[in-house]
Amino acid sequence: MSASIARHAENENDRLLPDMTQLLDGIHRVALEEDKRTGDIILWTDTAASLRRLAWGVGISATSGLLFGIMTGMFPLFRSSFAPPVAILSLIPPMAILPILFVMCGLGEVSKVVLIVLGIAPVIIRDMQGRVQDLPHEQLIKAQSLGASSWQIAVRVVLPQVLPRLLDALRLSLGAAWLFLISAEAIAAEDGLGYRIFLLRRYLAMDVILPYVAWITLLAWLMDRSLRALHRWAFPWLRSTDDAGDAP
Repeated sequence: MSASIARHAENENDRLLPDMTQLLDGIHRVALEEDKRTGDIILWTDTAASLRRLAWGVGISATSGLLFGIMTGMFPLFRSSFAPPVAILSLIPPMAILPILFVMCGLGEVSKVVLIVLGIAPVIIRDMQGRVQDLPHEQLIKAQSLGASSWQIAVRVVLPQVLPRLLDALRLSLGAAWLFLISAEAIAAEDGLGYRIFLLRRYLAMDVILPYVAWITLLAWLMDRSLRALHRWAFPWLRSTDDAGDAP
């Protein structure tokens, strides 16, 4: 704030470090006023577009991570076939293959969702696989001794114990998911939070860019708190040794 005051003392029209009046005016334009060209309120239209892409990417990643993680963790034959490709995928920087995704999937919604999935799904799969393999082997033997099939063991023994870890893995992956989403929107999109930030940077419109960054931060924080609350509600029997936080 002091830097902004100093810059405005020299140039009252300075836009690189907007003062509070400029920030409030920028928030009002994007959050309350309709766009003259489209008739939409820009902030809410961009938020809806980004959250839709993020929901698809994270949802597919969570589902595939849970399914493949359990299968690679339980079945050695499946693990020997799929674990190495998953490990290789987890080492590839997703941003490096973004141009390839645009060529293969086009510039539409699919490429953005696929980028999120490729970025976080392999990590979740490996996390779930490790959690399954860490389960006490005696539990599986007892279940088999009682006549449980592989399906029953997966659903009634393994699944309840790895679901809490899945929520923790999603919390840890949210930051990366946002990064991949913003990057994809910045390169090829017609709406979205990342698209708007990189569009306005050409005009040095910091009075809008800074509120957008703060809004993204708030959304990510709310998602993290929601997953934490879901973890506590769904698994009350599971308590961390540190009440200040279940997961970093």
